[in-house]
Amino acid sequence: MPSITEKSYETTPSINVAFIGLGVMGFPMAGHLAKAGHQVCVYNRTTAKAESWAAEFGGSWAPTPAQACKNADIVFCCVGNDDDLRSVVLGETGAFNGMKPGAVFVDHTTASADVARELYQLAKEKQLGFIDAPVSGGQAGAVNGVLTVMCGGEPAVFDKIQTVAKPYSRAITLLGEPGAGQLAKMVNQICIAGLVQGLSEAIAFGERSGLDMYAVLDVIGKGAAQSWQMDNRGKTMIENKFDFGFAVDWMRKDLGLVLDEAKRNGALLPVTALVDQFYAEVQQKGGHRWDTSSLISRLKP
Repeated sequence: MPSITEKSYETTPSINVAFIGLGVMGFPMAGHLAKAGHQVCVYNRTTAKAESWAAEFGGSWAPTPAQACKNADIVFCCVGNDDDLRSVVLGETGAFNGMKPGAVFVDHTTASADVARELYQLAKEKQLGFIDAPVSGGQAGAVNGVLTVMCGGEPAVFDKIQTVAKPYSRAITLLGEPGAGQLAKMVNQICIAGLVQGLSEAIAFGERSGLDMYAVLDVIGKGAAQSWQMDNRGKTMIENKFDFGFAVDWMRKDLGLVLDEAKRNGALLPVTALVDQFYAEVQQKGGHRWDTSSLISRLKP
């Protein structure tokens, strides 16, 4: 897969931005910002990755988050979890220590709503803006610049970043106060967990019944059963192909956030909790990096 698929970018004024975290999502997202004409400085824990990005897209890199953010009007971030996020934001070399007053920090990490609220308050004390903005669409969405971005924060701050984030977004929407973006991403993951388990059971049932499941999915995909998962994962599930996509380890991390939040807000999530345990079984089979559609592997001989 190419690092990015170039697209038609809206003409917007070029500004200084920073991007922290050049994983499978951050690398192409930062690339789209550079291709759209912004001056991008990147930071990555592994320096070689930052150097590679700068060589490909013509931007610059810095050895610490604080230095990467020094001249940025907007700082984007996409790392692994709450602890990773704190490690690049806080402290002497952290992003908040390098950002100028009035700059905005946009966090694309899928993290807890609690850490979003925590960092929002710290940012406010430092006269910085903060938006929690987890994304959906996976690596392919990042490469193609068509991610769905779910945001929480103050409307005036959101207005500053909405247009700048469009180069890698299909939709970017403010859903409420700080933390609302992370909560919306949890809703997204709850939906996906149930859908993939249902699709897994349906395909396994059809195969045991002797049906041509390629033909069946083609038919029912034109009706009420249609979903993104069916369109994009149905055939590969039939073929037992899972070496791509959104990893089981990542999904379990996300579902852990969901279940922790449910304990706090009292939501009942019996199906989500069960599917989380099914993913644990996939991990035990060695499927840590398999796509989430590998749930079906539990149901096949």
